[in-house]
Amino acid sequence: MFRHRNKLRPNNHLASQRTMPTITKKELIADLSNLTGMKHSDALLMVEALTDLVTRRLGEGYHITLRKFGTFDVRVARGKLGRNPKQPNSEMKIPDRCVVRFKPSKELRELVAAVPVEKLNGTAPPSAEGC
Repeated sequence: MFRHRNKLRPNNHLASQRTMPTITKKELIADLSNLTGMKHSDALLMVEALTDLVTRRLGEGYHITLRKFGTFDVRVARGKLGRNPKQPNSEMKIPDRCVVRFKPSKELRELVAAVPVEKLNGTAPPSAEGC
């Protein structure tokens, strides 16, 4: 349970409830090294170079498409009026800003859709029992 606007709400939707472990960059490097037979140091350089290149190109405003994986693109998040929680009566304009969006490929969406719900949260929710 957590507090939200002075109301207690169940936290069953939080990511911390997932039982699947997180794969770290270190583990990806080890998997790449084992899968390809390349040295660990070469796999490290490969992963570092790829993440640096993707980060730099997105920072320059480019779109990146990796077939059978997905597309990273830079979009403009429109500005809006916001409120300071400490001073709720005062409004402030939040300006437009650039954000990164990831759109998974059809293959990735289908692969993820095939993951059993029980694998993510330990048990199926009542609405998914009939699936």
